[in-house]
Amino acid sequence: QVQLVESGGGLVQDGGSLRLSCVASGNIYSVHGMGWYRQAPGKEREVVASITAGGGSTVYADSVKGRFTISRDDAKKSVYLQMNSLKPEDTGVYYCRAVVTPRTADWGVPYWGQGTQVTVSS
Repeated sequence: QVQLVESGGGLVQDGGSLRLSCVASGNIYSVHGMGWYRQAPGKEREVVASITAGGGSTVYADSVKGRFTISRDDAKKSVYLQMNSLKPEDTGVYYCRAVVTPRTADWGVPYWGQGTQVTVSS
């Protein structure tokens, strides 16, 4: 089995910063693309940022460009999201997603973390 566990969420004031972390564990052969999604109350889940294996390519939602930075450490099977200049509209539950090839399979399977709450107060 494969698990993704996020950490680093919390309450921060408008303009503040937070750093989210997500680590993959379990019966893993390899980790491919990783990313962060968020879901605000009453809204659909949306992609925030994604990063390819090895970190060679990143993509950001327009709403977070220039404020958020995604990175990964393949040795630790981890992905991070540095969030600066946070705004109240960044409030939501942030989910980690990773495509993982388990040792029991020959292809990648998407996995999700349980989510971590980020609240930005005005």
